Amino acid sequence: MKFSTREDIEAPIEFVYKAITDFDAFERAAMRRGADVERTAGQTAKGVGTSWIVAFEFRGKPRELKGALVEADAPNRLRFEGTLSGLDVALDVDLVALSKKRTRLHVATELKPRSLSARLLIQSLRLAKTSLTKRFKSRIAEFAEDLEDRHRRGVSA
Repeated sequence: MKFSTREDIEAPIEFVYKAITDFDAFERAAMRRGADVERTAGQTAKGVGTSWIVAFEFRGKPRELKGALVEADAPNRLRFEGTLSGLDVALDVDLVALSKKRTRLHVATELKPRSLSARLLIQSLRLAKTSLTKRFKSRIAEFAEDLEDRHRRGVSA
């Protein structure tokens, strides 16, 4: 199952890349939403090999995501891979400089089941794909708007 979206952001590519590699901010945001986040490698670095274990509840069941940054091509691309309850998860973040002050953000995620229970989970998600896609696109759009606001105000990423 795949989800993808793209947003154009009124900010330079370096600013956007710095924001999407602010792992501390993403970890705090996940914790505010009730997840337990543990960075297992790359405590200070923001490069390939940085990894996490994230525990959270989804659809009434506890889940654990083990993921890592497997590719980083600054300031153009990041790729994260991980496993979640019998699913292989991949997240690709691509940036394209449209001009000196405008950047296109493309985010794509793919879930591949590796077990029967994961196949059942994917099947139930397929039934709600329209609403999940809207939520995915909405979250990325909110992130893009927040980045634009921060850039306009001169707040560092």
